[in-house]
Amino acid sequence: MAATLRELRERRSSVAATMKITKAMELIAASRVNRAELKAQSARAYTLELHRAVSAVATYAQVDHPLTREHHTHQRSAVLVISSDRGLAGAYPGNVTRAAEGLIDLLESRGVEIELYTVGKKAMEYFAFREIPVAQSWFGFGEAPHYEHAREVGQVLMQRFLKHQEQGGVSELHVVYTQFNSLVSQQVRIVRLLPLEVVDADSGEEELGPDIAAPEGIAPDYTFEPDAETVLDALLPMYIIDSIKFMLRQAAASELASRQQAMHSATDNAQELIRELT
Repeated sequence: MAATLRELRERRSSVAATMKITKAMELIAASRVNRAELKAQSARAYTLELHRAVSAVATYAQVDHPLTREHHTHQRSAVLVISSDRGLAGAYPGNVTRAAEGLIDLLESRGVEIELYTVGKKAMEYFAFREIPVAQSWFGFGEAPHYEHAREVGQVLMQRFLKHQEQGGVSELHVVYTQFNSLVSQQVRIVRLLPLEVVDADSGEEELGPDIAAPEGIAPDYTFEPDAETVLDALLPMYIIDSIKFMLRQAAASELASRQQAMHSATDNAQELIRELT
């Protein structure tokens, strides 16, 4: 009987120590998720204005830019998977990788070769374990992405898209990431980022980029120097990079919110187990 009581006390102490860790991780995630949410929401305003500018230029320019040009054949497509660097975030990394695998299976069933890119160690390790080759990976900034990270990723992917397929380029770029809706709601999204679909400012029928609706209101009368085509040539790469930054920040907020929920559930389970052992 004494041995049984000692084992129960030791197990209770072990669970109590684990509960302290999960509670601390919950508090850390809660303190960071608010900042990540503010960054994700503040990025939307800039993206909307950039969308408005691109739409306005498209109204006056004859849009025939390499980043908007559809390929006649689809031999190879690039897939960018945005996940997390660390675990203990509930189903967050698993949901992203499952959606990415579904997209890869769909494209391969159509005879399209896949060129895979990942952001975050979890996605990189997942596909390495599945022996699925990854062309390039980025990690180390999952919870706090900056413009420089988005620019590095965007430049690599734009170069791959602008390269002819016969020379190893890609015809499309799909992005798999998690959209932050609220602290308790995050949704995995799949977006075709390239070729970019540009609509006129006065049409407002479609979206331009991830989760960004066409801006409302009448587009102002712009004056373009030196000309609309040159301005559009400068704006489109900026918009692609900003869209990637937008998705990185959405994913960062989603990861922290998922980790807070997971650690909160783990703490509650530990408290219940301690009561039963007591």
